[in-house]
Amino acid sequence: MAFAQDVSQVRFDGWGGVVSEAFRAKAFDPYTKKTGVEVVDGTFGSGDEYLARVKTAQEGEYNIAHLSGVFDYARYHNLGFSSSLNRDNIPNLDIVIPKLVDVYRTVSGDQLSCVPYDYGTTGLAYNRKYISDEEMKEQGARILLNEKYKGKIGGWSDWRTRIWYGALQTDQDPNNIQDMDAVWDAIRQHRDLALKYWGSGAELMSLLGEEEIYVTEGWSGRIYALQEQGHDIGYYDPPNGFGWQECLFVMKGSPMAEVEELLNFMLAPETSIAVAEAQNYPPALDPSKVDLGSKIPTLPAFDATGKLDGLTFANPDYWNGNVAEWSKTFGRVQKG
Repeated sequence: MAFAQDVSQVRFDGWGGVVSEAFRAKAFDPYTKKTGVEVVDGTFGSGDEYLARVKTAQEGEYNIAHLSGVFDYARYHNLGFSSSLNRDNIPNLDIVIPKLVDVYRTVSGDQLSCVPYDYGTTGLAYNRKYISDEEMKEQGARILLNEKYKGKIGGWSDWRTRIWYGALQTDQDPNNIQDMDAVWDAIRQHRDLALKYWGSGAELMSLLGEEEIYVTEGWSGRIYALQEQGHDIGYYDPPNGFGWQECLFVMKGSPMAEVEELLNFMLAPETSIAVAEAQNYPPALDPSKVDLGSKIPTLPAFDATGKLDGLTFANPDYWNGNVAEWSKTFGRVQKG
């Protein structure tokens, strides 16, 4: 393995904020200390923005990305960016929730180009000073269309999330929408009531924390972080709410030996649990095989069974099949 000496760094791109801080402190620095290989980390605000960068880059420029779910995995695989991991070099994959690994096989067969890392939900976050738990449960996703809160409503500027919530607001299955016109109407209605669309987890936390908005959909881990800071923010996953999983995706042309060592290091229980506790998203580790400690079972979206039956994930074929049309239409709707 003489060539391994030539690799002095691995690049990692993720979501920034508390998530990147958790990776840096709990995974990257200890890995560098152990191996001497430096981890250079970049950030992105959305999956589309990052993909645009990868498309224009040289092969090997980007190595590992903290991608969202099977949807992105399928996109990268179909565009020819996937690699082939040697599972023998990542023994900690054996303690990962099987369902989280199996879904990637439906895309790339036996060739695996990522390891699952965490999961969560995009549920409804609300300021309890202004909105009661009862009102939230009663209205569910439709609370984002309530005229009473005009100018105090937020939403992520991500077309998939807007369409998913538009489906819930019109009583439709997000993975099998029958009336798309009704969904676009709901999205326009929400846009006109919203103070603004937020673009990052940091902005989401700031808008809620400063009481600029009272209600929005939000990422379970970021809302938990607000609660930890003492904000009285409630969190509710409506029926068919948006469940997602994230993976560490390895780009074609990456230094595989170093990357596999880093992935195995990141999946090790001590690292995985430390990162999960810092970023407030349950790890991909199987709770029937690993003792996850006391904090992780209290996180929103955590599934003690490891079966994840309570979460609704986006069907990658369905969403990828509509990406061109829907993202373009949303771009027009967003501009008003």
